[in-house]
Amino acid sequence: MARKRGRGMAAGWYGIARTATVDRAGAWAEIDDGGTVKIMTGVTEIGEGILTVLAQIAAEEIGVTPQDVTIGDNDTARVPEAAHAGATRMTYMIGNAVALASRDARERLVAVLAAHWEVAADNIVTANGIARVEGANQHMSMAEAVHLCKSRGVVPVGSASFGTDTTGLDPVDGSGRPWQAYVFGCQVAEVEVDTVTGEVQVLGVWAAHDVGRAVNPKGVEGQIEGAVVQALGQALMEDYKLDGGHTTTPGFAKYILPTALDVPQVNSVIIEDPDPIGPLGVKGIGEPAMVPTIPAVMNAIYDAVGVRITSLPATPEKILEALRAKTNAKASVAAE
Repeated sequence: MARKRGRGMAAGWYGIARTATVDRAGAWAEIDDGGTVKIMTGVTEIGEGILTVLAQIAAEEIGVTPQDVTIGDNDTARVPEAAHAGATRMTYMIGNAVALASRDARERLVAVLAAHWEVAADNIVTANGIARVEGANQHMSMAEAVHLCKSRGVVPVGSASFGTDTTGLDPVDGSGRPWQAYVFGCQVAEVEVDTVTGEVQVLGVWAAHDVGRAVNPKGVEGQIEGAVVQALGQALMEDYKLDGGHTTTPGFAKYILPTALDVPQVNSVIIEDPDPIGPLGVKGIGEPAMVPTIPAVMNAIYDAVGVRITSLPATPEKILEALRAKTNAKASVAAE
């Protein structure tokens, strides 16, 4: 039979934010005239969707809609530092900083409303652009609430920073606390291997990942799907070569990338195990979703045709060579 199918599984864990060094992020929040919200932080949007996530976080914390939140200029000469986009740290570090700053701004607003209505601050609810007293018929729009605050000399602004409590690694035994938060994941891959050509087709990937708290579930699914496709490229076709310090694969004619025809069905399972330290319970899912994909695919190839590929990418040539070696080894044993 020319085509054989197999399934493989792999699991992994990943540490969130900077490794073995203190990470930090800061943010400012202001509830503006009209009941809109402005967030200022040195965030870097590189396509990961962090602006949407921060708008959702601020809206939830203050009590407006995400459409009413503006993420301001991210020039770190004018706004708090949020550090780099990487290490799966954006939602964890900056999201928590924005949440704390938003809570600070809301507390200033609610304090004025509590005095105005002569109720306890804990009894005031803010949601969907309305501030009201729970269990009573006292309410006003957020625009009216901001006007009331400013008429009493209060501008509802907030600021906050969020940092990690981590340590370096012991130079002798490597012990330490290099990360504050961890995520875990497991993936199953199903492949079909053509024993005549050596070609591998990934038919499906089932990916279950702990993300802490999913602020934007569709965004999480997108991160997982993107990570799987990126990992499949590394696993099966991307082969960056150097000769004397210069690349011999400078163009896409030789450096092969996955296309839409190579993307399998990705079935994402979002597991929410909230982080016990951060105020939001969020973690992250940038790089972690890539970790189990390649070993799951390699295990699936082994399950299908009984050969173990130990160098990447698992090209058709490598698989055919491994199959020939397997056949020759069997023939040698039989001859003995």
